[in-house]
Amino acid sequence: MILRRMQELLARLYDAPVEQDVEDYLIPDRERLAELSGEECHADEQVVLVEKRGEVRVGVYIDRSVLARLEQRDPLDALSDENLRDYCTAIEGVSHFNYLMWSLARSRNVSLLELELQADVDKYAGAVKLLTAQECGHFPVLLHRRLFDRVGYLPHLNEESRCRYEAANRHAARFCRSLEERFLRPRRSRPEAWVSALRQFFRSGQQEKLRLAAM
Repeated sequence: MILRRMQELLARLYDAPVEQDVEDYLIPDRERLAELSGEECHADEQVVLVEKRGEVRVGVYIDRSVLARLEQRDPLDALSDENLRDYCTAIEGVSHFNYLMWSLARSRNVSLLELELQADVDKYAGAVKLLTAQECGHFPVLLHRRLFDRVGYLPHLNEESRCRYEAANRHAARFCRSLEERFLRPRRSRPEAWVSALRQFFRSGQQEKLRLAAM
């Protein structure tokens, strides 16, 4: 299944596997999602975290139409403009799930900003890995602009949520551009250093992530 393969992509990239299989936590439809979250969902992706009787339960919702399109045009085989949006939707959910599970296993608190910031970095880093492999080592020079400059936000978002998404996008864009210029440009390409910096970022808390993004 496509989500499991995306989960494996991120686990390998960060050397941070989790025991839980994301496909076992899928929420089947919007009705069930609304029951679990207590509110109507307008997005094609959402991760739900529910604490009940001392237990934390996690669920992942990806709209069925997104999954169907990804099965027809698999980005792990050929990522392109045609499936980039659906790739971003799905891998955002997988990123949230992986990061939550990895952090819960280490009794780490995670803020909503940290969760969104990591997901924005994951979208870019995962796409770089895929496109570089698919295009025979050629670096995707337009990817950063497509992921960070051409963004839109759902109209129903309140001001606090919109500010959080905008901040995550801004910090992730700066961090990814910095790594790109230092480690992935021609004549000074050091992909192993790029991976090392990504892994340091993944293991950092929110304040350290923000510091790294500002470098």
